[in-house]
Amino acid sequence: MLANGTKAPDFKLNCTPDQELGLSELKGKNVILVFYPADWSPVCSDEMSLFNLSLPLFEKHNAIVIGISVDSKWSHMAFAKERQLKFPLLADFEPKGAISKLYESYDEKGHSKRSIYLIDKDGVIRWSYLSPEGINPGVDGVLDALEKLTK
Repeated sequence: MLANGTKAPDFKLNCTPDQELGLSELKGKNVILVFYPADWSPVCSDEMSLFNLSLPLFEKHNAIVIGISVDSKWSHMAFAKERQLKFPLLADFEPKGAISKLYESYDEKGHSKRSIYLIDKDGVIRWSYLSPEGINPGVDGVLDALEKLTK
């Protein structure tokens, strides 16, 4: 995991089949980057649903959620529609895992690790967490970190 206080590496990935989203476009907002192993897996589905339900809590802290996995933009589109997700899912598909690797969140088994980064409005990593693959980390840690960041 990248250290707190590190400038978050910029990136640009597909958020829809024909649109890209870059971290630098989100300057001025606190960004919660949620790396997760795979669309459709039971733990990931629960994790993404929990982040979706928690969006109003994050918005109180001027924070937005971005999900990232190595799944394709097409898989993300179907997964987001099925789960009614209201935040972007970015496809770290080709080259596979490039951004996950950049953020030291890539598992050599071929997918993103279950990790979370809180990046402040100036693009600096302020908090991070690496969860075991089979455990939903929840949102309490993120909310605590946001509270401290926005006091």
